[in-house]
Amino acid sequence: MYAAHFGLAQAPFSIAPDPRFLFMSERHREALAHLLYGLQAGGGIVLLTGEIGAGKTTVCRCFLEQVHGPDAGPVAEAAPAPAPRGGPGSAVPPALSGPCRVAYIFNPKLSVIELLQTVCDEFGIAVTPRSAGAPTVKDHIDPLNAFLLEAHAQGWQCVLVIDEAQNLEAQVLEQLRLLTNLETGERKLLQIILIGQPELRALLAQPALEQLAQRVIARYHLGALNRDETLAYLQHRLAVAGRTGPLPFERAALARLHALTGGVPRRINLLADRALLGAYVERRERVSRRIVDTAAAEVFDAGAAPRWRPGAVVAWAGGALLLLAGLALMAGLGVAPSRLLPDRLLPGADSATAAAPAPASAASAPALALASAPATVPVVPEVPAPAVAPQALAAAAPLPLLDPVADWSRLLADEPAAWAALAMVWVPAGQAPGQAQALCGAGSVWQCHRGTQMSLALLRLLDRPGWLTLHDSQGRSARVLLLGLDGRQALLAAGARRWRIDTAALVQLWQGDFATLWQAPPGYAQPLRPGDQGAVVLALTEALQRVQGAAAPAAAERLGPRWGRQLLAFQRAQGLVADGVAGPTTFMQINRALGVAEPRLVAGAIE
Repeated sequence: MYAAHFGLAQAPFSIAPDPRFLFMSERHREALAHLLYGLQAGGGIVLLTGEIGAGKTTVCRCFLEQVHGPDAGPVAEAAPAPAPRGGPGSAVPPALSGPCRVAYIFNPKLSVIELLQTVCDEFGIAVTPRSAGAPTVKDHIDPLNAFLLEAHAQGWQCVLVIDEAQNLEAQVLEQLRLLTNLETGERKLLQIILIGQPELRALLAQPALEQLAQRVIARYHLGALNRDETLAYLQHRLAVAGRTGPLPFERAALARLHALTGGVPRRINLLADRALLGAYVERRERVSRRIVDTAAAEVFDAGAAPRWRPGAVVAWAGGALLLLAGLALMAGLGVAPSRLLPDRLLPGADSATAAAPAPASAASAPALALASAPATVPVVPEVPAPAVAPQALAAAAPLPLLDPVADWSRLLADEPAAWAALAMVWVPAGQAPGQAQALCGAGSVWQCHRGTQMSLALLRLLDRPGWLTLHDSQGRSARVLLLGLDGRQALLAAGARRWRIDTAALVQLWQGDFATLWQAPPGYAQPLRPGDQGAVVLALTEALQRVQGAAAPAAAERLGPRWGRQLLAFQRAQGLVADGVAGPTTFMQINRALGVAEPRLVAGAIE
């Protein structure tokens, strides 16, 4: 309802688990590192706890994608993970020894037999009773053990993830302990991960469960976001939703929002959403502390007394209802709302178009160019539209599934062919496609970027077409364009051919190699590091100032400590590695936050 009023393309604070809004704070990254380290350590039980709404499910989804793919629930290649601080050892553990089979249980209110039935069902194990009557515990354990041994022989790792584990009964926990006894002379056959609320720690601390507690090889408690992380979280979600200006919250409102939510992401979403609605109804450009207090009283029903005048409460609720009723009536009469209401009162002024940035004319907005850029900072020249937009390549449907055997010869044979194909998506019409790499030289608007340890989560975050290197079981390699990526499937292309592929299948062929193009500020030659200075640094600091709004210091030509902190905050907000170095991926996300019209991955379901 308020999206267009704040320059948004969509609602930024939905509590639905949209992977595009994934925000990984340092705490979330460390929690993920504990899960991955526990998996690589060779068996046992890993424990992840946190308050309601702290982001345990977010971490779980990332972990499951990392080891299995989105179909497992909620990242998907087995990249090495750093050892968690205070964890077992300081060395980086080895990469996962092989692909994973994951059993995911989200409703743990089960008996022992029901638990074993669910585990066998998740792994696809057939259970046959050896005698008349219902299957026994042994009827389940024997085929499960045989399955785990066979998986181990084939190089698979088997993982059992149980969410909401604080609801497990004591006898079920004891059965889980017994499952950790399934092992070879080298390692445990089943890795168990328990995810739950803080009561889970108290449960395992009971004397009766001491043997189970001794099997826990890694544990992490996910705390709430601090004040800086809350700010970064808000910036991230608003930027993904299309906001290109400063935060629509006054400084006092931000402090109050953090205090009332305690830094819990789900509570932040609920309160921020209602506060933006309140500001919209009052026709305000920014949320004040008073609006946050009133929204908190409505959302949480406690913690803040309403400070509205009696008539204002009626105006908020009644006005919103009248507006919705009026719009419904006009829709029934075929009357466009814009014919009757001023733009500031429209809950979207054609929200499908007006709220979104101008359609991609592949870089019609100059990278890092400010509305009133000083003469010392030259702007990037406007770039015409690309030869072919990803949406055009994705227009026809339904698309066939990629067959790695039958379709291998139709993929892009070498890197020059891959760059040429990518140029059709990125390079302005009329320029030779084969010149894509030539455009990436010093002083050019275009820069080539190639990463070798990318993940699906990072590709979703960067949200830009590129080409992937695939490897088949015969040791051959080929390249293919990535044009779209949703929660379950990817859209691939080579020449005029297009395919879809399940992401779980894609990561079996892809080892993390990804190449793309991006728009660089004038004079960019290498990543900017603390202490660097010059026009490129000035462009960077001005861009960060524009993205971060009033909280950012005045722009500067030197990347000093204060701007270094601003850069770190931006990187954390974008889910990047927070290293204080402004390289290609950081500039890509700055361009995105500023609304630079670069080609994007096809959004929505891929059919």
